[in-house]
Amino acid sequence: MAISKNLLEILACPNCKGDIRLSKDETLIICDNCKLLYRIDDDIPVMLIDEAKKIENTEIY
Repeated sequence: MAISKNLLEILACPNCKGDIRLSKDETLIICDNCKLLYRIDDDIPVMLIDEAKKIENTEIY
């Protein structure tokens, strides 16, 4: 079961409060502004800044 589109619409990046999006394979949540990846565990977004992964290029996701 994938994350619901309704939930995705109301979620925001906890760091910058900006828009987020799903990765191409729908296994991660991405903030293009902060260049942070948030994981999804058992269909539950883990939106903790301390557990986010910093990346250089969000386009590959």
